[in-house]
Amino acid sequence: MTTPAHTPSETLRVPALGDAEELACDVLVIGGGTAGTMAALTAAEHGSDVLLLEKAHVRHSGALAMGMDGVNIAVIPGRAEPDDYVAEITRADDGIVDQSTVRQTATRGFAMVRRLESYGVKFEKDEHGDYAVRQVHRSGSYVLPMPEGKDVKKVLYRQLRRREMRERVRIENRVMPVRVLTSPEDGRAVGAAGLNTRTGAFVTVRAGAVILATGACGRLGLPAPGCLYGTYENPTNAGDGYAMAYHAGAELTGIECFQINPLIKDYNGPARAYVANPFGGYQVDRHGERFVDSDYWSGQTMAEFAAEVASDRGPVYLKLSHLPEESVSALESILHSTERPTRGTFHAGRGHDYRTHDVEMHISEIGLCGGHSASGVRVDDHARTTVPRLYAADDLACVPHNYMIGAFVYGDLAGADASQYGRYEGESPLDQLSQAHELIYRPLRSPDGPPQPQVEYKLRRFVNDLVRAAAYEALGTAGCPAVLAARAEEALTDPAWQVRAGAAGALSAAAPGLAVPALAKAVADANADVRKAAVLALTRHRAAEDARAALAAATTDPDPDVRAYAARAL
Repeated sequence: MTTPAHTPSETLRVPALGDAEELACDVLVIGGGTAGTMAALTAAEHGSDVLLLEKAHVRHSGALAMGMDGVNIAVIPGRAEPDDYVAEITRADDGIVDQSTVRQTATRGFAMVRRLESYGVKFEKDEHGDYAVRQVHRSGSYVLPMPEGKDVKKVLYRQLRRREMRERVRIENRVMPVRVLTSPEDGRAVGAAGLNTRTGAFVTVRAGAVILATGACGRLGLPAPGCLYGTYENPTNAGDGYAMAYHAGAELTGIECFQINPLIKDYNGPARAYVANPFGGYQVDRHGERFVDSDYWSGQTMAEFAAEVASDRGPVYLKLSHLPEESVSALESILHSTERPTRGTFHAGRGHDYRTHDVEMHISEIGLCGGHSASGVRVDDHARTTVPRLYAADDLACVPHNYMIGAFVYGDLAGADASQYGRYEGESPLDQLSQAHELIYRPLRSPDGPPQPQVEYKLRRFVNDLVRAAAYEALGTAGCPAVLAARAEEALTDPAWQVRAGAAGALSAAAPGLAVPALAKAVADANADVRKAAVLALTRHRAAEDARAALAAATTDPDPDVRAYAARAL
C-alpha cells in the first residue's frame, strides 16, 4: 500500500503574519535551564508576571538536564575569600577579565548554595558537618561536590510548579524564539518573536524586559569525529542566544577567547581531569610523566596541553589506573551517570577500564562559552547588556569561568533587576516581526534546497579552519615563541590553505633560525595566497641570507602579486 502524497499546500503552509499567537508579560525569560529557571523564580518572587519560553521542555532541558556532580565556585566564609577567587580567575584568563562580574559570583555564590539547600539540593559535608570543598584551581579550594546532583533540575522544576509560582510564572514549552524585539524609539527590549515547534505557529511576545538564558554556543566548530551533535557542550545549546543578542544590538566580547578543552579522543566528551584531580588522577604524556602543574582550565594549561599533544611526547592520557578501587568507583559513579551516561558504554566497547587503562585525550572542537572560558554577551554586574532592558545570564554571558553557581547567581540578578519593569503596552515593531517571520519560514519556500545538516556541517568545518587561521595570524603581531613556532611549522602542511597562510604569518614573528627554513618551503606552496603570506613573512627576516635566497626564488613565481612582493622585499 502506498502513502498518499501531500500537496505542497499541505506540507509547506506558511502561517500569515497576522495569524500570530500573541503573548504578553512583565518579564520574558528565554531559556528554561539553569539561569532561566532561577531568573523566573526570582522575578516572580518580586511580583512580576513572568513568561518562560523553552524550546524543549523545562522539566528536562538545558545543560543541567542530567544534573551536575558539583559546583566549581563555592567561596565558603572562613575557607576562602572572594578576592582570592577573583585573582585566581584573572590569572586563568591572562588578566583579560571584568573583575566586577566575577566578584558578584564570588560574593553571592555561597548564598546561592544555601538557597539551593533550602530547595532540597544536597552538598557534600565532612565528618564535622562542614562543606567538603576541594582544591582543583591552581590555588584555593572552591569545588563542592553534590552527592545527588543528578536531581538538581528536578528540584528546580518542583519549585517552578509550586502553587504560588504557577500563579506568577507561565511556561510555554516547545517555543523557539529567534529574535528579540526592540523599540524603534529608544532601542530597549520590548519582546521577542519565535516559532512553536509543534504547531508551526508564529509566536510574538510583548514584555517589559527580556532575559536571555540560552546557554553556550556549543555547535560552532565541528568535532573531530564529524558528528554534528557529538560536541563538548550540550549540542542543543546551539548559540541562538548569541545571535538574538547581536541582532538586538547588544555588544559581544571576548569572542577571540573561544573555548577548546581537553577531552576523550574519539568520544569527544570531556575527560574531566579536574574532576579526577581531587581523587588523585592527573594528565601524563606517553612516558607516564606529568606535564602540567594544574589540571584546571586556563590559557596556560591549554597551551601546555596543545604543545604536549603536538610533540613527540604525545599522545597524552588521563592517568587513573594507579588509583585504589574506592576512588575509581567514585569516579565512575560521577563520570558515567551525572556527566555522560554514554561514557561508560564507550569505554566498555573498547574493552577499557579505568583500573587497567588510562584514558587517551585530545582537544575539543571550537565553541563559545562564558561559563567555561571568557566569551559571550557583554554584561555588567547585574546581568544588564548594552541594550536597555535586555539581560543575559548563564554560559551566554561573558562572566569568565562562571559555571553552574554563576549561572544561578546571574539568573537571580537578572530576575531581580528586570522585575522593576511592567509589561510593554505599545505595538510590536512590524518591520522586526516581518523579518523574524521571513527568517523562520524561508526554508519552506525552498523545499528543494540543500538539507540543513549538510549546510551546518560545511559551515562548522569552515569555522575550524578559519578560526585556527586567525589564531596563527594573531601570533604574527603578538609574538611567536619557540613552542608555538613549532606548531606553526606543522600547520604549514594543513589541508586548509587559510591555516597554512595564517601559519606563515605567525612565523614572521618567530626566531629566524626556526622560521626561515619553514618559510622557504612555503614559498613553493600550491596556493598563491600561502606563497604570498610566506614572502611577506620572509620580508621580516630578510637580514638572513637564506631568507634573501628564498625571496629571490619567489621573484619568478607565476603569480604577479607574489613576484611583486618578493621584488619589493629585495
